[in-house]
Amino acid sequence: MSNGQLQLPKSLMPLIILGIVLIIFLSKSTVTIDAGESGVLWKRFDGGVVIDEPAMGEGFHIVAPWNSVVIYEVRQQELSEKMKVLSSNGLDIILEVSAWYVPQHENLGKLHQEKGENYLERVIKPALRSAARSVVGRYTPEQLYASKRDVIQSEIFEETKKILDVQYIQLNEVLVRDVTLPATIKDAIERKLKQEQESLEYEFRLVTAQKEAQKQIIEAKGKADANKILSASLTDKILQDKGIEATLELSKSPNSKVVIVGSSKDGLPLILGNN
Repeated sequence: MSNGQLQLPKSLMPLIILGIVLIIFLSKSTVTIDAGESGVLWKRFDGGVVIDEPAMGEGFHIVAPWNSVVIYEVRQQELSEKMKVLSSNGLDIILEVSAWYVPQHENLGKLHQEKGENYLERVIKPALRSAARSVVGRYTPEQLYASKRDVIQSEIFEETKKILDVQYIQLNEVLVRDVTLPATIKDAIERKLKQEQESLEYEFRLVTAQKEAQKQIIEAKGKADANKILSASLTDKILQDKGIEATLELSKSPNSKVVIVGSSKDGLPLILGNN
């Protein structure tokens, strides 16, 4: 010891150096993978990216310090895109679309080797845009505005999925959030739809009136036929019998005094009152 400084024994120096090397070694040899993530192992001296084994799962892992691990998120993720596409008649349509996707866990090594960490820009966005342009190009603005929203959503999903399935990406859903038409086209479509609605309402009222008139004709015809049948069945004999029955009922009234049978114009009984 000199000048008040502490001198370490020379025998400890190798141990200190070994300890530092061991700490560095351990820090380079451990990997912690969080929830919703997986790791792709890259071996410096043994073929690079490991593609014939499952990706590393969540938790603590020890790897050789000369190797490395690239971590990917394997939760469902969302891509939102706003793009300009053309309808079947060449008009500009603004389409807002969302895609839900996850990398295929069993093919994560191949995805890393062939596409890399930036697979969203390299694969998913071009696939979604291509499918959207292809699908929208089959329809007119009227169809897109009125009745084909669910149809184009389904078709965009199917076409995008077909592309991504062979790119090691699982597409879960495509949602068409909004379809924006040129203002003049939108106004024209709305006027046309309003006119069609008014026409349908007028046709409905017309049909209803025709049905009501037909109902009244049928009812009137039924009443006429009934009266005709009734008139044909009322013979003179029946009328005379009915008259006799009515006269006998009247004769029971305290206001009646004398009944003379066969004295009226038609041979019916004649009733003479108190006066």
